[in-house]
Amino acid sequence: MKQQLLKCLPGALAALFIGGAAQAQTTTSTAATQQFSTWSIGVNAGVLSPLSPLGGKNDFSNWKSSLGYGLSIKKQFTPYFSLKLDGIRGKLKGDNSEPYDSGLAVTGGNTAYETDLSYAGTLSAQVNMFNIDLFKKQDVLQLYVSAGAGLAGYKPTVTSAGGVTSDFADGKSISELVIPVGLGAKFRVSENINFDLGWSVYFVDGDNLDGTYRNNNADKFNYAHAGLEFALGKGKQLAYYNPVAASYDEAVAAKALASSLKSDLDNQKAENAKLRSDMDDLLKDSDGDGVADKLDKCPGTPSNTVVDGAGCPLVQPKPVEKVIITEEDRRVVRDAIKNLEFDLGKATIRSKSFPTLNRVANLLVTKNFSLKLAGHTDNTGSAALNMRLSKERAESVKAYLVSQGVNASRVEATGYGLTQPIASNKTAAGRQKNRRVEFTLY
Repeated sequence: MKQQLLKCLPGALAALFIGGAAQAQTTTSTAATQQFSTWSIGVNAGVLSPLSPLGGKNDFSNWKSSLGYGLSIKKQFTPYFSLKLDGIRGKLKGDNSEPYDSGLAVTGGNTAYETDLSYAGTLSAQVNMFNIDLFKKQDVLQLYVSAGAGLAGYKPTVTSAGGVTSDFADGKSISELVIPVGLGAKFRVSENINFDLGWSVYFVDGDNLDGTYRNNNADKFNYAHAGLEFALGKGKQLAYYNPVAASYDEAVAAKALASSLKSDLDNQKAENAKLRSDMDDLLKDSDGDGVADKLDKCPGTPSNTVVDGAGCPLVQPKPVEKVIITEEDRRVVRDAIKNLEFDLGKATIRSKSFPTLNRVANLLVTKNFSLKLAGHTDNTGSAALNMRLSKERAESVKAYLVSQGVNASRVEATGYGLTQPIASNKTAAGRQKNRRVEFTLY
């Protein structure tokens, strides 16, 4: 039995660890984002008894219960899996004052023993079997199983058939491998305190626990305890977190969100359809002239008609006639410039200039020419005065031509004052040349 347990232990612990790792992967994203308390310490007390409820015979027919107590430290890795370090101590007692349950009486050998269990320190994998309420995120009750391995130290004292009590192994402390297997139930009293009820069977790798060799069985003892467990750190206890309920809530929330998104999508589709209808109506162009009906002020325009921005036919400009200016035309203009005289310091045209100006007017009317008049002065007087005089003289010539039937829009009059001399202003002849009105046909 002992050898079989030793062979099975590594595989059992590996299976528990792999199972816990697999369960860790199933923990929902909500657990990953929340802060949980994963460390805890516990104190417990209970009954130590040297019986073998899982098979085999005890070396003594009458086992007795004794007080035991212990401490524990636990690290919770997932809602289902944790590693727990336990330490217990107490006394184990038994005698042969009564026969076995089968009626067989014990004969020979020691008649009683008492073992001081100095310690039993073990590391166990603990697996939470399930949460009672599948739809509650934080349960109050959970069931668990555990298995592990560790070391026990103890000193047996035996009583012989003659009533002599002696220390086994000359009073030396014996240390042996122990394998605890247990189950229990845990109740969450408050956010950080749990009430723990558990029962564990410790399989001892030896037959020294009761100081007696009888039945060729490895010794065993069990510990039924009650205790308090205190969660450390902030947040709710990970051990009581229920991924199933969290997944259900997330599924419900996701379904509600999907329903809301579908409703929003349907509303958006309806709005898009209305916008498309409105846009089609807005862009409708019945006559195909490129201007929407809502903006078309001339509906029904024939196809291929060039229209303006209002949808009305665009008036095509008449071709611009090419202007041909002959040498005779230029001579008429030169004569007018040559004979053009003004009263001294004024913009009044002297009458002797009218005949040549009349010929220029006739030229502009009959040949549809345009004319640019540019007035100039010498540097006598201020620049402002000369600028005004040159402008007034050019305007005076324009006014006379218009009075003779010339289209005013075809005559441009500009004054340049003394800014564009064509001769030196230091001589009278030069100043005479600078006092002029230039005619430019185009």
